[in-house]
Order: sequence, then structure tokens, then C-alpha cells
Amino acid sequence: MSDEQLPLFPAAAEEPGEAAESRPLSARSSLRSAVRAFAEHMQRVDFAENTIKSFLGDLSFLERYLGHEAAIGGIATADLHAFMEYLQHGRGVPCTSKTYARRMTTLKVFFAWLESTNVLPHDPAAELVHRPAASPLPAILYDEQIERAQEACRTLLSDDKNPDPRPQLLFNLLLQTGMKKGECLALQPGHFDLSDPAAPAVYIRYKDPKRHHKERKLALEPALPAMLRRYLAAYTPRDALFPCTGRNLEYVLRRVAQVAGLAGGISFEMLRWTCALRDFRSGMEPEQLRRKLGLSQMAWEDTLPKLQALAANPL
Repeated sequence: MSDEQLPLFPAAAEEPGEAAESRPLSARSSLRSAVRAFAEHMQRVDFAENTIKSFLGDLSFLERYLGHEAAIGGIATADLHAFMEYLQHGRGVPCTSKTYARRMTTLKVFFAWLESTNVLPHDPAAELVHRPAASPLPAILYDEQIERAQEACRTLLSDDKNPDPRPQLLFNLLLQTGMKKGECLALQPGHFDLSDPAAPAVYIRYKDPKRHHKERKLALEPALPAMLRRYLAAYTPRDALFPCTGRNLEYVLRRVAQVAGLAGGISFEMLRWTCALRDFRSGMEPEQLRRKLGLSQMAWEDTLPKLQALAANPL
């Protein structure tokens, strides 16, 4: 699309030569000023680094389409519809469905922030229809499969020749918390809070200061501390709770699936989605579930429709 084809807006932008960054935003502020202020906001509230990069990259397309000096108060829903149509069909390089959905999310988050801070009287992106990226639903374990896996864990624990408490601890820890593989590998025995037998918990920690916003406390079921103690007595780990590679833990889960007779196997991702679905179906508030999973707002936009689709089918 050429510059001559860019939409025009009735509201005026800042006077030439004025430093937009030094004044509070208003409906007369330029799109460039608003995007810069939004970047500062994302840094202040600890948006994930990848989310910030993605949002700013998407907004740079909007700036080029509408013009850097376009007054934000003059941007209408029709302009945003035209922008999304341009991304899909007018650039000569159509978006993938996933990229399209992410850019829609960017517009919704950006303009919702402008409305929430009273810069704009209404959100022009609120009426945009979000088209989730079409992708296969994730694999999960159904209730009957979970029972078979639990029985397999008990079988491995009570093996006469080589009793192993690790499968039971790993399987239940992942099923109850939905933590990622990397988070599991970073666990230490001291990350568990067993001070209240009725409400045990585990802390997810990150060494990288930029990821501290992902740290969280996750509730555990009362039966898990006993599994943990059996495991600690058998393996006596010093630093890492599981002093091995991710591939070793994947093998442990495959072993559980073999004993349980589950042809589809068991993986970290499968247990993460199973945990999320169980919590979603039990009525956990979406924002609480997002925080439990450690997901950014952008990742949650992709996750929630999949959970809703999975929940439509019985476990």
C-alpha cells in the first residue's frame, strides 16, 4: 500500500516540534507517542520480553499503515478493520493464521490500555472479531487414562527388584501443577513448602532476573508430600530435585505409559494441558489459571480457546 493511500484522520496530532514524550497522552497525541508510552508501560508491569518485542513489532506495522503522526483519537474501528484486511490480503505476503491472531491481540491490548488510562473515551479495537489460529487441539489424558497411569506408578513403586518412587512423584507433580519441563528441571528440594500438611505448595523460581515475573507459588494435593519424602529418601538429591536431563525425565514418563498400556504415551506437554483442563473444568478463574501456568497475555489468548474446545468434550 503506498503512502498516498493511507487513511486520513480528522483529529490533529501534536504541533510540529513539540516533544510528545514530555506531555501526558491525549486523544490528540500521535500514534508514535502512544506506542512509545505503551512500551514504557509494558516494561513497568513486567510484560515478558518476547511479548514486548512481538507487540512493538506488530504496532510498527500499524504505524507504517496509518502514519506515525496519526492522532490516536481519530483512529476508528473501520480503520483497524482495514488494517487487518491489509495484513491479510494487501501486503502481498499474507499472515499465517497464528500471526494474524497475535496481531489482533496486540491491537486489543494496546487500545484497551489507552481506554483504561482515559486517553481515549472508547476502545476502537473492542469490536474486532478475534479469529483464533486454527491448529489441532493438544493431546490430554482422560480420567480413565489417569487412573491407569496412577496404577502404573504404584506398580513401579512396589517393584520387588527395583522399587522406584520417582515416576509417582514426577507424574503427580506435573498433573497437579502443569509446570513446564524447564521449570521442573530447575526445582530444588527447598522450593517445597510443607509447613501446612493440609496445604502443601511448591515455588517456581527463575535465576534470570528478567523472568522473575513468571515466579509463582503452586498448590499441591495433601498426598504429594509423602511421595516427595519417599523420593528424597531413595535418591537423596543435593541441589536439583531431579539431577538428570530432560530426556531422562521424558523416559520416566514413557515408562509409566508403557506399564499403563497407553499407546499415545505421556509427555510434559500432555500433563500440562491435562492439568490446565482439569482446573478450567473445576471452575478456576481464567486469570488465576493464566498465572498458574505462567502464561503471558498473548499466550493466554491462544490457550483459552483450546481449553474451551477441550472442555466441550467429556474427559
